[in-house]
Amino acid sequence: MVRKAIQMTTDEVPARTTRVAMVMATVRQRIASRSLAAGAKLPSVRGLAAGLKVSTSTVVDAYQRLVAEGVVHARPGSGFYVANQVAPFSVAESGPKLDRDVDPFWVSRQSLETAGDALKPGCGWLPASWLPEEGMRRGLRALSRAGATSLADYGSPLGLASLRQLIARRLADRALEASPDQIMLTESGTQAIDLLCRFLLEPGDTVLVDDPCYFNFHALLRAHRAKIVSVPYTPIGPDLEIFAQVVATERPRLYITNSAIHNPTGATLSPVTAHRVLKIAEQFGVTIIEDDIFADFEFTSAPRLAAFDGLDRVIHIGSFSKTLSAAARCGFIAAKPEWIEGLTDLKIATSFGGGRLSAEFVFNVLSDGSYRKHVDTLRTKLAHAMLDVSSRLKAIGIKPWLEPQAGLFLWCRLPEGIDAAEVARLALKKGLVMAPGNAFSLSQTATDYMRFNVSQTLEPRIFDILSDTLTSIHQQKRA
Repeated sequence: MVRKAIQMTTDEVPARTTRVAMVMATVRQRIASRSLAAGAKLPSVRGLAAGLKVSTSTVVDAYQRLVAEGVVHARPGSGFYVANQVAPFSVAESGPKLDRDVDPFWVSRQSLETAGDALKPGCGWLPASWLPEEGMRRGLRALSRAGATSLADYGSPLGLASLRQLIARRLADRALEASPDQIMLTESGTQAIDLLCRFLLEPGDTVLVDDPCYFNFHALLRAHRAKIVSVPYTPIGPDLEIFAQVVATERPRLYITNSAIHNPTGATLSPVTAHRVLKIAEQFGVTIIEDDIFADFEFTSAPRLAAFDGLDRVIHIGSFSKTLSAAARCGFIAAKPEWIEGLTDLKIATSFGGGRLSAEFVFNVLSDGSYRKHVDTLRTKLAHAMLDVSSRLKAIGIKPWLEPQAGLFLWCRLPEGIDAAEVARLALKKGLVMAPGNAFSLSQTATDYMRFNVSQTLEPRIFDILSDTLTSIHQQKRA
């Protein structure tokens, strides 16, 4: 009997240790996500034990260990409280715990950090060889001859006037009227959304996104501690019936979307859908951020929400990282004048002046007559790549959701029963960086989808690796 009791006690130690660690991790996550702020009282021992389905002694043990670490402190007779010196905010900890293989940060990190010889059909940019290298070198040479002011001084908060004038003319080509004073330059499209979230949101505000949508929208909104809700995306825009229901129920402050070439689906917004979206937004007071960074890939301009709306409740953003250079960080915001005024103050507070060198470089390249020829060539190359990659994927059982009119991306469904995250894990071991569907899906309903960048999916070895990976998974399932 004594031996049996000793054996039971020994067996229970790892399980108890695991439960204590789980409680500690839960508390740390709540502190990191700011659901428990500095000075806040922790749940009672009994309350947390009941919620987590563990014993009260496990919670007491976890709390005492957190006290020893300085994460919380005890007040005799009162309870446990978050220490004033809390851990830095963690974006990764602020959302649901996803498998790292379908986490937006995993996709971004693998795309940015893997060795240069890795194949990257999951990344979101063009190969360097597809970019206007000679035009960029001419732009850099022109920049090197600029006066000392261009090379040394801060840029103005609104940004280089000549580039804003050029952007205004380019927007007019898409039926979007915006004066240069309604345009503010940013360091990137991502910074543009970040500034707008700072300007328009308070922690806890609700923001609507497409499902699927660009995964960094999720990351940015989590960083701003917004409540994120989603609406299914169709080949012609958001599902209007569900869009109306979600807006009426959730009352989002913002809706963030692509209208021309949607990321990741490649879909194009229809005029009818655009008008209906704007009517619903007006009815419920929703502001729309329209991300248009893929504009130069279009053969024919699709409807722009900002053009229909006249920049009243729609804010239009763009950048030059996709067709020019991701190394030259330069984007823009086009909005109504009173919002540009407030955004200018916010930009000064967060980054002071603008990136003058990047802006002058971008202006030099865009105003060079060769850029238009580069873009025309690029559209044709992408159209050929789209057909080629689509055909090769179909041959191994991977089916495009639609055939896009233009752009980089194919949103594809894998063979039945195949988990895209598993494919991504296995492919990574062979030097292939993929973009599994649930990284783009707030509802986590894209388990069997994958986004392919056609410009990065032309190497025959990619299809060999994918085919072998799918075969391997099928064989494991049969075993």
